Order: sequence, then structure tokens, then C-alpha cells
Amino acid sequence: MGSGRDPVERAADEGVDLYEVSTWEPRSRLDRVLVGTENKVRRLYRLLIWLAFGLLLLSVIGLSALVIVAEFQFGNLDAITDPVVTTLIGLSVVPALILAGYIWRTDVTTDEPATLLAVTFLLTMVLAGAAALLNDVGQGVVTALGTAAFGEMVGGTPVMLILFFFLVVGPVEETVKLLAVRLYAYRDDRFDAVIDGAVYGAVAGLGFATIENALYITRPLESVATVADILETASGTTAARSLAGPGHVIYSALAGFYLGLAKFNREYAVPLVVKGLFLAAVIHAMYNTGASIVPGWLVETTSISSLGAVLVYVIVFDGAAGYYLYRKLRRYQDTYRSVDAGQLDRDPTPVLAEFDGSTHAPSIASGAPTVEPPVVRSKTSSSSAMEGTVNTADSAGGRTEGDEAPDPDSRLDEGESARRGGAGETHEGGSDGSNEVDGSEESTDRSPGDNNDSLDDWEF
Repeated sequence: MGSGRDPVERAADEGVDLYEVSTWEPRSRLDRVLVGTENKVRRLYRLLIWLAFGLLLLSVIGLSALVIVAEFQFGNLDAITDPVVTTLIGLSVVPALILAGYIWRTDVTTDEPATLLAVTFLLTMVLAGAAALLNDVGQGVVTALGTAAFGEMVGGTPVMLILFFFLVVGPVEETVKLLAVRLYAYRDDRFDAVIDGAVYGAVAGLGFATIENALYITRPLESVATVADILETASGTTAARSLAGPGHVIYSALAGFYLGLAKFNREYAVPLVVKGLFLAAVIHAMYNTGASIVPGWLVETTSISSLGAVLVYVIVFDGAAGYYLYRKLRRYQDTYRSVDAGQLDRDPTPVLAEFDGSTHAPSIASGAPTVEPPVVRSKTSSSSAMEGTVNTADSAGGRTEGDEAPDPDSRLDEGESARRGGAGETHEGGSDGSNEVDGSEESTDRSPGDNNDSLDDWEF
């Protein structure tokens, strides 16, 4: 395994000039021109890549919008202007809305802004047009490949349908929903926690379920005119679509959770996003596969109705998938509370200045007298300064506000006479007013109120 360095470079001392021997750096004008040109080419290359990606993205969004507009113009999506149809569509997304609201409530961090939630919802509805188009194209491709490989007999078999779910529907729809989160909410600074990805993913799933339900409910209403006909034609579809909506919320919330992990683990961003998409797409495809097989089997083997069979299947499958998502959200909640991460938002630690008094005050040993730090005053008059000095000394000596402050000159005279008179001479000082003064030069025992020298130590 090479070390990445030439043998000359490894053996030479640091002071040896190895320019164009085993090392190189731009020294001459030509060197600098070449390096500068390379940097410009790299920047241009990145710019072209971003422009191509931006144009592709705009094309996808524009094409999606055109698909939705075409459904209004040439399809039956314009039926949503009918209050009855609008009510049916609203009812069809109620279970998905409740589930998305629950996931929003599990976010133990800060509340997500309504603007980010609304933009994610609307952006998913627009991008759903691209998913519909890609599903149609993908279905044709899978059918053509299956026919070419296995013959005409395989075209409409359950095997081809399962391949269509796993290779096209799951990956396409989950990618579109995650893209709606990645384009806007993910880039915002308010996307500041891993669990936020699950919240925005759930909202994306709600938006996708809304537009998908609207398309399914309005398609059979082309020749329907009366309210009774609308209810008779669309009520069954509404009930069926209301059961499919929660699945979209679960799948995209799971993919969004891994997108949140990717945002805060940048070195593993790509594997995390791929893992989230893979799990969501596989669970989505498994749901579609089971929905095309299990309810029919239940109807044939039991006396349950078709709607009852679908309801049983959806409750069991979504319950299992939802529990998997719930475990991840619950673990995040428990860890968040156990490490008290919310304290960072509730009571942020103040940033102290360099000379903050709370961090630079001198430590006071047990039993030692408390000395107030000096107060800086303007030099207005000598009398004010003298009063401040006497008041500080009285406070250090334990004098209360009601005590009569002694005359400064008499204090100085008493201190001088105490030093001259030796032991046994007393004067007014501490809180008891009777401190003895030892006249010896080796040992003096005076109260803080009498020690005018100690007061000078605090004057800077």
C-alpha cells in the first residue's frame, strides 16, 4: 500500500527544495496561469452541472403542472368545483390527515412553520403529475420487457403486476414525495432536527394522497349530473381511497425520517437517503401487491364483504408499517427527553463576557470576611470619593445602615494611636465595636473595618 508520497519526498529533509523533483506548487507566471485556468474550468463545470440539474428540475415541475392542467381541461378534475365532489375528496383524506397530525404531534422539538408545511403540501400535489406520467411510461416499459422475455402470455399476469409495483410505482411515487421535501423544507434552517424529516414527509404523503384521491374520485363522473348520481358513483371510491391515504403518509414519513438523518450526518447522506427510499418503496409495493391479492382471497374464503375485506387488510398492513415508523419516532422522543435536549431551547446558556463579574469575582474562603468589590465612580468631587471610601469600609466592618458613621479623621487618629499605644488599646471597628489591637510589628489582629490598608487593595 503506497503512502502517496514519492521516495525522495519521504527521505528528504524539510529544508530541501523539491520543486519539480518530487513536489510541485505554482511559482512561475505560467504555473499560476495554468492553476487559475483550471479553477475557472472547474467552476464552469459545476455551474453547467447545476444549470442542467435546474433545467431538468424545472422541466419535471413544468411537466407535472401540465399533467394536472390537462386533467382539468380534458379530464374530469374540474369536477372538484362541485361542492359535493369537494366534500367527498375532503372526506377521503380525513384518515391520512389524522395520521399526519399525529406525526406532527410527535415532534418534541420546535413546531414546524405553517409556511413550510403548506409549501410542501402544494409542491407534492404539483409533482404528483410527474409521478402519474412516469407510472404510465414505466408500465409500458415493464410490459414490453416482460413480453419480449417471456412471450405474450405474461403481459397481464400477476407476476408482471408485482414487478410493476416494485420497479415502478413504489420507487417513482416515493421519490417524488421525498423530492418535494428536499426542494424546499429541507433547505430551510428551521428544518433543525431529524424528526422534522418525518413531519414534512408525512405532509408530502398527505398532499400526494389528496391529489391522487381527487383523480380517482372525479374520473368516473364524466356523465354524472345529479347529486344522487354523484353519491352513488363516487361514494364507494371515496371509501376505498380513504383507506389508501394513510399508507402514503406512513411511507413518506419513513423516507423523510432518513432524509432528516442525512441532513445531520452529511458523510453518510447518500446511503441514508437511498435506505429511506428503499424501505418506503418496498413497503409501498408490498401494500399494492397485497391489496391486489388478499382482499379477494378473504372474500372467497370468508363471508366478509369486499369493503370489509379491504378494511381488514388495510388495518393489518398499515398497523404493522405504522408500528415500525412509531418505534423510530418513539425512540427519538425518548432519547430527546433522556438527554434533556429541550433544555437548549428552554434555557439557553448565556454567553458571558470576558470580564463578566460572575466569572471573575475572587473566591471567598469559609469564614473569611466578605469584601465588596470596588465601585468605579466619576471624579466629581473629593468629598464624594471620601464618602464612598468610608461607606465601603463600614460595610466591610459589618456596619448597618442605621449605625452612625464615624468621622474619617477620628478613625485615622484612633488607628494611629492604636499603633503607637501598643496592646490593650481599643477603638470602634467591627460589628461588636470592640476589637483589640496588638502593638507588636510581627502580629496584628484588626477587624476589616479598621484595616484601611486592605480597602486600598481593592482600588485599581
